[in-house]
Amino acid sequence: MFALDNDDLKKRILGCGDGPASFNCCLTRQDGSVISVDPIYRFTAEEIADRIDETYDIVMEQTKQNLDEFIWTVIGSVEELGEVRKKAMSAFLADYPEGVSEGRYVTSELPNLPFPDGTFDLALCSHFLFLYSEHFDASFHLQSLRELCRVAHEVRVFPIVELGSVRSRHVDEVVSRLEMEGFEVCIKRVAYEFQKGGNEMLCVKLPLE
Repeated sequence: MFALDNDDLKKRILGCGDGPASFNCCLTRQDGSVISVDPIYRFTAEEIADRIDETYDIVMEQTKQNLDEFIWTVIGSVEELGEVRKKAMSAFLADYPEGVSEGRYVTSELPNLPFPDGTFDLALCSHFLFLYSEHFDASFHLQSLRELCRVAHEVRVFPIVELGSVRSRHVDEVVSRLEMEGFEVCIKRVAYEFQKGGNEMLCVKLPLE
């Protein structure tokens, strides 16, 4: 979904809004450098596991009710999706205590991050910005993207659709404002598409002076 190549995976990476995902533990096993931030990291592994158990059936039922919003090719069914997500969350939970002690899971959230300028080469934000455009306005998105560009040399956000599989109502305004402020902004097509229309990422970076 982020069109990452081997060179990207060697960079200092920030995962923003990562939640109970397995990217951090998988890349760490490959000697990568990654820090994930999310407000849920204030909870213990046991508390997060309980929350996953409490919400799993609800999330799967919501997916069943919106089958037409997804492309069922690589993942063929809701049941298969559930197994994929369970596997990823199990990997996360197994890695989480050690990752916390190593500083790889940090309790924080946009639009304010606890890192010095330029800490990372690449910041990735998956299924948060733009997806919840009904709940977070354009101003929040602009503040968040500026903050991500403060701590990382390049920012990639995926997808740029909101719930309902339509392009986010904030994309045009956000792109226009960032370009006016001197950021390099582009929208790139990627090979991954599960949510219909969700096959594009926003790339933002501040030009080198």
